[in-house]
Amino acid sequence: MSILMAPVKDGKFVETDTQNSLKKATSSDNNGMDKDAFLQLLVAQMQYQDPLEPTSNTEYISQYAQFSQVEQMQNMAATSELARATSLVGQEVYIKTTNSKGEPQLKYGKVDYVVFENNKAYLAIDESLYSLEDLDTVVDLDYKNAFDKAYDFTVELNKLPVISSIDLSYAEKIDKLEKIYNEMTDYEKSFLTDENVEKLKKYIEKLKEVREAAGEGNDEGEDKDEPDTEGTEGTEGTNGSGGA
Repeated sequence: MSILMAPVKDGKFVETDTQNSLKKATSSDNNGMDKDAFLQLLVAQMQYQDPLEPTSNTEYISQYAQFSQVEQMQNMAATSELARATSLVGQEVYIKTTNSKGEPQLKYGKVDYVVFENNKAYLAIDESLYSLEDLDTVVDLDYKNAFDKAYDFTVELNKLPVISSIDLSYAEKIDKLEKIYNEMTDYEKSFLTDENVEKLKKYIEKLKEVREAAGEGNDEGEDKDEPDTEGTEGTEGTNGSGGA
């Protein structure tokens, strides 16, 4: 595996999340025993056995057979891991990592390719390698985009003041939120709670009153439709996610 360069901060090397992931995978590898190590142990056992009570050849053969079975199981597990990792190519995933302070965090990105070395699979994300063992979540891109859009919408909606405080200075923001909502697909709207949809509707109605009181009317919106909320009635969040 290629050597990774570590960044330097305050005269000290800083371990990246990629290096942390690979270090854990390497440590896991070192905890096991490969075939060569087993054979060396077996030879040492034969050399230093008690000559008065030597171990029978049958017992040695039995030990080797048992190890061979374990090795075959490990090879099967490695093949399964490679197949699993390969199936993730092109998928959007979250990887569990830790930063230089040892704090847990998630790395998000698309799996570009897979590296398989020493019976271990590594996922390449943005040209950095992460152990398959650190995989946290596989995310459908449409789901993530819809969730992010609903989340951003909710954040902006919650920035507005109470309904009674609305004046023309908030017209641009409310018009923008109305436009975003009306351009959402039914799937994207399902990520919004009924409470937030109703709140948007009240802001639009209040803005219309403010404009009429100011004598502006709604040149664009005298015939402007109210947001279509029928498709979201009775929807609580999305797919059990709680909504945004």
